[in-house]
Amino acid sequence: MTVLLLILSVVTGVFLGKHFGKKEKLAKNLLILSAGFLITICLNEVFPQVYTAEAGSSLGIFVIAGVLLQMILEALTKGFEHGHFHHHNDHNILPVALMVGLFVHAFIEGIPLANEEHELSPYLLGIVFHNLPISFILGAFLFNRKEGKENKTTSYPSILIVALFALASPLGMLLGNYFNPDLQPYFLAIVGGIFLHISSVIIFESNKNHNIDWVKIGLVILGVSLALVMHLFHDHSNVGHHH
Repeated sequence: MTVLLLILSVVTGVFLGKHFGKKEKLAKNLLILSAGFLITICLNEVFPQVYTAEAGSSLGIFVIAGVLLQMILEALTKGFEHGHFHHHNDHNILPVALMVGLFVHAFIEGIPLANEEHELSPYLLGIVFHNLPISFILGAFLFNRKEGKENKTTSYPSILIVALFALASPLGMLLGNYFNPDLQPYFLAIVGGIFLHISSVIIFESNKNHNIDWVKIGLVILGVSLALVMHLFHDHSNVGHHH
């Protein structure tokens, strides 16, 4: 079920991106919505689990490691995760670097899923929500960049990139099964740092002229509300008590 959701979130996003990829505004709005959702999941779900663990006090450094890791990954992906695909001409970003960056990113996010007790945990839905806009941009970037000219040649690498990205989180989850469950808070802390970095960059990216962007604020609030509603319906009785 989890694996299916993860793969579907990527495939759906790529499919939408392929067909509606020209609507850059839509991609941006999807990202902002998912950032509101992500930062709430981060603060309400991920961090409480991290800090209620036995090693809680020393885990802050792993959150910072997650932030730094994301900064390094963004050197590879050139900020793809938060919608910077308009300045990607083909020489600027090597699909290989993009692939490595996105794969590592999604792979690490998948590891803590191995020890989630609930099928539909907010953490999983956070990843799914986060995958949709990234996949949307990926679909738009891969399938719309050379309209008509060389469509035959770009299709195979593009499909490979999508497949790798779709399978990254499930593979991380598979690997997570072999880790000691006591390491769960450490992985969650790293992912928390990644989530925090991505969502804050999207939310705090300055608007033109620094005017108040009501649409953006509205979308963030909507994302936060969605996550809060889920937070309320999710059973928290076993936070910090992993098997």
